[in-house]
Amino acid sequence: MIEVKTTLRPDDVKHFTHKLSLFKQWLPRYAANRVYGAMAWLNADAGAERMVEKQGLFSIRATGSSAAIMNNADFTPHTW
Repeated sequence: MIEVKTTLRPDDVKHFTHKLSLFKQWLPRYAANRVYGAMAWLNADAGAERMVEKQGLFSIRATGSSAAIMNNADFTPHTW
């Protein structure tokens, strides 16, 4: 599941992780699946970029006509 933001804020990260925690209730047909989260963004405010990775989400920064995954090499994603 991916959330896309023009400007990423800490409250956006909190709201998205809450939605991920409810995902399998909303769509029970995916209850047996591993679900990963990602946030894609252009700009980030107030440490939100670091918060994304700390919550176990993939961090995708849009750069011009492309995008790059910003997570550290030792990143381990959280599964929901």
